[in-house]
Amino acid sequence: MSKRSKARELAVQMLYMIDINPDADAKAIRATIEEQLGDFQLAEFSWSLFIRVREVRSQLDASIESVAMHWKISRMPPTDRNIIRLGTFELMFTDTPPKVVIDEAVELAKRYGTAQSSQFVNGILDRLIPESKRTTPAGVHPEIPLKLKDETLPDAADVSIEKKEPLSTDEDDDDVE
Repeated sequence: MSKRSKARELAVQMLYMIDINPDADAKAIRATIEEQLGDFQLAEFSWSLFIRVREVRSQLDASIESVAMHWKISRMPPTDRNIIRLGTFELMFTDTPPKVVIDEAVELAKRYGTAQSSQFVNGILDRLIPESKRTTPAGVHPEIPLKLKDETLPDAADVSIEKKEPLSTDEDDDDVE
């Protein structure tokens, strides 16, 4: 597993944790990322993925639901939805090639999801590839850090992870047709 793959994996784990436990402390999450990765640049990459997915979560969820036929975010397994959120973020807001984004997400789904997760994640993310990236030849978008030049990422002490309403897991829902 590459170093950036490990950073993505840790970002998904932290997204999963905050999804399941909305009261989790940002400082503890940042410390966990730094401790697990050890390398400052990788920790910054993982933290930036985590924090930015959280910042645009509602936009990501809306995009995902727009292509996930008969699936609401709340009905997706937590591992799948957080892998898909990360992949959607990278497709929409970074220059990471779609092939890399989808390959990384599928590998995470194979590792942490169910037997069907990798196909589900692949299908959703494939539908979310922006048109401008579909026509671009492979290799044109090199993977670049999410941090822009002279941009500073927020420190864990400055981050407020707002408590979200728990996702409905009511089995009586008729969301799936």
